[in-house]
Amino acid sequence: MFQYLRKVTSSTKDRGATAVEYALMVAAIAALIVGVVFGLGKIVYGAFNNTCTAIQSGASLSASNCPSGG
Repeated sequence: MFQYLRKVTSSTKDRGATAVEYALMVAAIAALIVGVVFGLGKIVYGAFNNTCTAIQSGASLSASNCPSGG
């Protein structure tokens, strides 16, 4: 009887530990995704800003839709 109780209680402890581990992995992946989005966001913004500046300086039309930095 005691062996059965030990088996049942040990399996519930394992489930809790794995749930916590999965939660930590999900949190780490989410933090990584947020970092990548912010990092690539600056690069993409810079590329579009450079393109818009090049078009604005090379074209005779005014490019009033270009962002002003930031």
